[in-house]
Amino acid sequence: MRADAITVKDLKIVYRSLQSQSIKKSLFKAKKSKRGNFEAIKGISFSIKEGEIVGIIGKNGSGKSTLLRALANIFAPDEGSIHIHEHTISLMAIGVGFQPSLTGRENIMLSGMLLGFEEEMIRKKMNEIIEFSELGSFIDVPVKNYSSGMHSKLAFSITSVLETDIMLVDEVLSVGDARFKKKSEEKMKSLIGDKHRTVVIVSHSISTLSKLCDKVIWMHEGEIKMYDETQKVLYEYLEFMGADEK
Repeated sequence: MRADAITVKDLKIVYRSLQSQSIKKSLFKAKKSKRGNFEAIKGISFSIKEGEIVGIIGKNGSGKSTLLRALANIFAPDEGSIHIHEHTISLMAIGVGFQPSLTGRENIMLSGMLLGFEEEMIRKKMNEIIEFSELGSFIDVPVKNYSSGMHSKLAFSITSVLETDIMLVDEVLSVGDARFKKKSEEKMKSLIGDKHRTVVIVSHSISTLSKLCDKVIWMHEGEIKMYDETQKVLYEYLEFMGADEK
């Protein structure tokens, strides 16, 4: 029996923000702005086995990307816990973890070190990452000047070449030119082919999840509505979405 790669228990994540207030009100009233809380993740629990490929689907605002970023340790739980059981983990998402003022090359080094790789290993892989990214001379340009497609290429290249035990993927496969998209899909399939690697994919694409995933988590308003085999979940999700739109 395979061991757990990821264990989530009673996870809650709350966004806190100041309520908007007009300039006039702020000038003539001494009252402080009230804080508004939004519970993005509402006490969910689940586990993912080593080597499983799990998709996350749901409407916009359902908590999918928040959950993925919590798994990547970008967001800290307000309550509950996340355990990755001493595995290395990486997040493949547009613009996440990049320092805008640094060049693509410098961000490769920074990202690699944040993933836990030694400097010597990153330098050995540097040319392979740059070649795969197809960024050419832009690799020495600050990433604040990159398009979303260039961000996607760099993010994918770093994570796919510096392989980790757990890969978290947030819609990266749907971005970029057609040729790079095809290349990234082929690379992703080869990475997923490693039976020891665990992959979690957030996507709106039914076909992507259907082709790649063993199981799917259906998120709805910060809760898990269903977590089961891929085809079962996608069938129920499509039924729900069809009824919801009538």
